[in-house]
Amino acid sequence: MTFGVVVVAAGRGERLGHDRPKALVELAGRPLVHHAVAGLAAAGLPPPVVVCAPGEQAAFRRALAGLTVAALVAGGEDRTASVAAGLAVLPEDVEVVLVHDAARALVPADVIRQVAAAVTGDVVAAAPGVPVSDTLKRVVGSEVVATVAREGLVAVQTPQAFDRAALAAAHATGARATDDLALVEALVTQGRLPGRVVVTPGAFAAMKVTFPADLVVAEALLRAGPQ
Repeated sequence: MTFGVVVVAAGRGERLGHDRPKALVELAGRPLVHHAVAGLAAAGLPPPVVVCAPGEQAAFRRALAGLTVAALVAGGEDRTASVAAGLAVLPEDVEVVLVHDAARALVPADVIRQVAAAVTGDVVAAAPGVPVSDTLKRVVGSEVVATVAREGLVAVQTPQAFDRAALAAAHATGARATDDLALVEALVTQGRLPGRVVVTPGAFAAMKVTFPADLVVAEALLRAGPQ
């Protein structure tokens, strides 16, 4: 199986309280994107295509110093467009594509390996996931209208792995999503694409850095060592 990797790093850092791309915000002295790319390499994956904010290529080259990347390309107007920009430069012989968010900078190597290996046979897409532990409420405005049973619910993480043809078919529909798994899942559910979409074991360390407090938690995880 031939793998290709797209790291999406084009998001802004406003919710982190920064005026620069989120992926360039430092965690324990290194940018988030540096941690994310290093983690992929540690899991044995090939150098990724990194999709960065337009006009930020020079800053990203500095952030990735000492690491090998396949290409550095500018992202689009939303996440789907940014992933498409990365897919466009992957080698033609790539069979399985992993799409990873730079904001999930500390994903354990075994989580990455398991999701990469899951795309085989009739499995066309896979994502790491962790069971939802909070009580969930459906709210309209400020009013609670229902309690949602959490049995069978998982919070999905990245990297997400795809049969390349399946991912290309999903992008060809023109649909938009903040999660590529949702694009492929929709085709499978509608009967327009044969195969299965599965969840593999995730990890708390694969948390997404979004708010300032997340940086504190992520730094604590780094100090604690492999999870």
